[in-house]
Amino acid sequence: MFIKLLFFIATIVCINCLENDENESAARLLVSKQILNKYIVEKMDLVVKYTIFNIGTSAAVNVILSDESFKTDVFEQAGGQLNVKIARIPPSSNITHTVVLRPIRVGFYNFTAAQVSYRNSDESLQSQVAISSEPGEGYIVAFRDYDKKFSPHLLDWAAFAVMTFPSLAIPFLLWWSSKSKYETLSKQKKNKD
Repeated sequence: MFIKLLFFIATIVCINCLENDENESAARLLVSKQILNKYIVEKMDLVVKYTIFNIGTSAAVNVILSDESFKTDVFEQAGGQLNVKIARIPPSSNITHTVVLRPIRVGFYNFTAAQVSYRNSDESLQSQVAISSEPGEGYIVAFRDYDKKFSPHLLDWAAFAVMTFPSLAIPFLLWWSSKSKYETLSKQKKNKD
C-alpha cells in the first residue's frame, strides 16, 4: 500500500514538473472509449462511445479520431464512423462520438484503444497523439443463447396454458354441474314445502 501511495505522489510531482516546463497555452486531450452494452450479442447492435476531453488552456485543432481495432471479419458497421475529423475542441470542454457496430462472430474479443491525433494550438505545426482507454476483453454471446435467457417466451406460455386448460376445466365443469343439480333439487324441495 505504501509503495502505491509513493508511486502516486511521484506521478503527481512529475506531472506538475512537466506542466510547468510545457507551454502554458497548450491543449491537452484525454480520450475515453466505452462499450455501452451490458451484453455483447451476435447480430445485435453494439454501441461504442468515445469522449474526448480538452483539459488544456487552448483549443485543440485538427483532431482526428481513428479506431482500427474493430476487424471487418468480426464486426459490421451499422452507424457512425470509426475515423472522424473534428475541426476544433475548445478548452475545458468535451466532445462525444458514438459508433454502432454489429458483431458477426461469437467468442472472446479484445477491445483495444483508439488513437487521437491533434495539434495543441493554432500556431503549432507538430501533431500530438493521444491514446484512449481500453475497454478490455469481452465475450460476444450467441444470439440463440441470449434469446433463451432474455426473451419473453410467449409461445412457451401459450403452450403451457393450452396444456393446463383441460386439467382445470374438467374439474370446474364437474363442480358446476353438481352445483346446478343441487340448487335445482333444493329449489324443488322448497317449493313443495
